[in-house]
Amino acid sequence: MLSRYAFVMTRLLSLLAALTLAAPAFGQSLPPDPEAATGRAEKRVLLAEREMVVAAHPLAAEAGALMLRAGGTAVDAAIAVQAALGLVEPQSSGLGGGAFLLYWEPATKRLESWDGRETAPLAATESLFLDPAGKPMDFWDAVVGGRSVGVPGVLRMLEAVHRRDGRIAWADLFAPAIRLAEEGFPVSGRMHRLSKADPYLKTRPEAAAYFLDAQGQAWPEGHILTNPAYADTLRRIAAEGADGFYRGPMSHAIAAAVRGDPVNPGVMTQGDIEAYRALQRPAVCLPYRGYSICGMGPPSSGGVTVGTILAQLDRVDLGALGPQNRLSWHWLAESERLAFLDRARWIADRDFFPVPMAGLTDPAYLAARSALMRPDAALVDARAGTPPGAIAPVQEAGSPEAPSTTHLSIVDAQGRAVSMTSSIEGAFGSRVFVGGFLLNNQLTDFAFNARQGNAKAANRVEPGKRPRSSMAPTLIFAPDGRLAYVLGSPGGSRIIPFVAQTAIGLIDWGWTPQQAVSRGHVMNRGGATELEEGTEATRLAPRLAALGHKVRGAAMASGLHVIAVLPDGRLLSGVDPRRDGAVAGR
Repeated sequence: MLSRYAFVMTRLLSLLAALTLAAPAFGQSLPPDPEAATGRAEKRVLLAEREMVVAAHPLAAEAGALMLRAGGTAVDAAIAVQAALGLVEPQSSGLGGGAFLLYWEPATKRLESWDGRETAPLAATESLFLDPAGKPMDFWDAVVGGRSVGVPGVLRMLEAVHRRDGRIAWADLFAPAIRLAEEGFPVSGRMHRLSKADPYLKTRPEAAAYFLDAQGQAWPEGHILTNPAYADTLRRIAAEGADGFYRGPMSHAIAAAVRGDPVNPGVMTQGDIEAYRALQRPAVCLPYRGYSICGMGPPSSGGVTVGTILAQLDRVDLGALGPQNRLSWHWLAESERLAFLDRARWIADRDFFPVPMAGLTDPAYLAARSALMRPDAALVDARAGTPPGAIAPVQEAGSPEAPSTTHLSIVDAQGRAVSMTSSIEGAFGSRVFVGGFLLNNQLTDFAFNARQGNAKAANRVEPGKRPRSSMAPTLIFAPDGRLAYVLGSPGGSRIIPFVAQTAIGLIDWGWTPQQAVSRGHVMNRGGATELEEGTEATRLAPRLAALGHKVRGAAMASGLHVIAVLPDGRLLSGVDPRRDGAVAGR
């Protein structure tokens, strides 16, 4: 390991002194894309020669770029980015949540897939989210408080990846975030708006004391906010490794906050926290137009569902149809409809349910599903299929997923890449605040109703189980085998169609990354076809309705972050204009 603490701290001070909330301008800056979606401020497009970080906040992107400049790997940069995001974007991710990570090592052609998803406490049962009458709880009654908190996984996962693929000393990776926590950072517009709109922060004294002023109002945009408790937590982790979080005073404080919640206590123990393990799992890769689309397997539904959406479309020449043709969006919505129906029935934690992975990704099964789609009418009565190897009966079960979360994409100077999606589930998670960070509400990603008759939900609550996720960190490899794109997004269950549409834009329509992330979203999650309000997508409404789609508009807070690896090795960014994302590189 390289210990460069003095270098890192000196460089950080100079960078922070010059840094503003505008996107950093390292490398060659290109003008904004004139064909990007209307009505939203554009992000800076960067063409870099060597390395790049795209993340959800400028200060976090800079923390990652700082590690790359110090000789670190994409993994080193990811840890620094996550530590900073937990401070400057605390409503979306942090130490109190979980993550999924893909890592690519080009020298050895090694693709790794890491599961840092939260787990249910060992005392959790199928009745966790049922009221005294045995009925599913109201979603918000379940979310706020200790009941919804799963054992956090992101830090154990990052430590495991760092042991294999890090180069900078673990302790040095937290220096930027510690400094920011001590000296303060400006509250972003998004953090202000979400804090102002959330009715539950005021009900939790610890969270209110941090996110609101003495009058109970959200801190204004630009207010310099410090977090000494978070700095202390990071110092302990820097000195002791992940054990500084999962053992000792911090694990005791987390368990006490969860179990001692005055309104909605949970069942997590310190033993649950100490027992947490991050897992390395096989990546899921499916072909599309000669490309290989690689993502996370269960308990994430992201990789499987993105891959099957695209595989079902392989027979349709979307390139020839083009993005102006209503049939392109009809075909996309129909493929998403079928894939989401299979997702709801068959995908859950593989360690607890026999997910028919081979069947769901079988070319013959996908061809049969694709054959259901018609060019002249929507499949309004579509049902989940029965893939080869599936065990029936299984109850179809959705679960509400709030559109929060964060995503980061990184490529280092040696071509190593990280695509990582991280979350505490909804904005502000459970609202339980301890050690300077928020705890997740990921257990509400389980199906509240575990069974219907003889059929059980694959994604029901079970002790030690990981709830199904939609997080979809993605790596796309070109037909010649080289890494072509690093991408992903926040957005709850909408993450999957966000990523699928972006992949189609990049591969079929030749969009630049910025064009792809800025385009208005069109999607179907097994029911109505949704069109992003305030974008050009809404013009499709009458044309899709004429094909039988039930169409509705919706606000969609994607946060797509894309890096295109050009054939000559240069890197081109795409930063979603809907959030506070930024790019840094050189």
